[in-house]
Amino acid sequence: MSGARIIWLLLYKGSRRHTVCQGFTRGSTTQHPTQMFRGFVCRYLTGPSASRCTALLYRKHGDPAQVVQSESISLPDVGARSVLVKMLAAPINPSDINMIQGTYAILPDLPAVGGNEGVAQVLDVGSQVKSLEPGDWVIPRDAGLGMWRTAAVLAEGDVISLPRDIPLLSAATLGVNPCTAFRMLTDFEDLKPGDTVIQNAANSAVGQAVIQIAAARGLQTINVIRDRPDVAKLTDSLKAMGASHVIKEETLRQPAMKELFKSFPRPKLALNGVGGKSATELLRHLEVGGSMVTYGGMAKQPVTVPVSALIFKNLKVKGFWVTQWKKNHSQDEGALRTMLDELCSLIRQGKLTAPDCSEVGLQDFHSALDIAMQPFTSVKQIFVM
Repeated sequence: MSGARIIWLLLYKGSRRHTVCQGFTRGSTTQHPTQMFRGFVCRYLTGPSASRCTALLYRKHGDPAQVVQSESISLPDVGARSVLVKMLAAPINPSDINMIQGTYAILPDLPAVGGNEGVAQVLDVGSQVKSLEPGDWVIPRDAGLGMWRTAAVLAEGDVISLPRDIPLLSAATLGVNPCTAFRMLTDFEDLKPGDTVIQNAANSAVGQAVIQIAAARGLQTINVIRDRPDVAKLTDSLKAMGASHVIKEETLRQPAMKELFKSFPRPKLALNGVGGKSATELLRHLEVGGSMVTYGGMAKQPVTVPVSALIFKNLKVKGFWVTQWKKNHSQDEGALRTMLDELCSLIRQGKLTAPDCSEVGLQDFHSALDIAMQPFTSVKQIFVM
């Protein structure tokens, strides 16, 4: 009998508390739990539900290094329309940091569990749950569920299923950045193969997704990055993903841009994740009637729009927040499902990969948070439970 089968039988006969909070923790085995159980549907004997889990929780807003703590918290019983899930992996995103700091647009009630994104596996379902069954992978439909924990009981309507034939890290990082990139490339300009998109923050998780989705659609991309010691290595990495051109911020203000546009059309769409002077320079290079979409502001400086851009070039300046898009389409099941299916198809084809990730255990959260807040960080910290 295989080792995985023996472990499954032991868990089947054991208590749910052991299964959720201890049975899946990383031990001496060299095979990761998510690999061992990917082929199994774990079902359980009737009895009391799991009662506790480990969570990264904050009771007040402030510096994540100071306010985030690892605690054992209670889990409610699995209700008729809820599901018990085992968390598999959850990244640290800038929005997670902002939410802990208290500077994000939406803030959960305190105390709160950190983490707005991740993937979990369903262990048990309530009697009236129709869309999910044990073994399914699920991700949050929206922000605020708190994914930095080992287990949770969630409402059926708060999660949506994903296929289990995509890589774990791709599933864990699918719901925010690739969805942001997908919508911005879809909703603001009617882009055709051969058209050009320009973006700053090209090495960010959103930027990497933009490069790959655009390449899959036959779009050319001009990708702007800040100068840094490893700029040549980063440039090569982005081009390997499908970037047409990679330039430094200062190049936006140089005559070299005119030479660039002799070989292909000016961009119809600019994607701004920085703000400040960088955003203004993106605007200057748009074709007449084009759009600039702002989804972030890493420079923490306002977007300044020249009057001539509005009057003489008829440029459109808009904003995008994927959380708001999901709220606006909360009653349209097909919109989110269709987007996720298209993204998963790109993943299966090898055309969309997860951003560079560093896998860390939940117990190493202090160092993971510290690294995530460092400047020029291209590697995403991701908790693997």
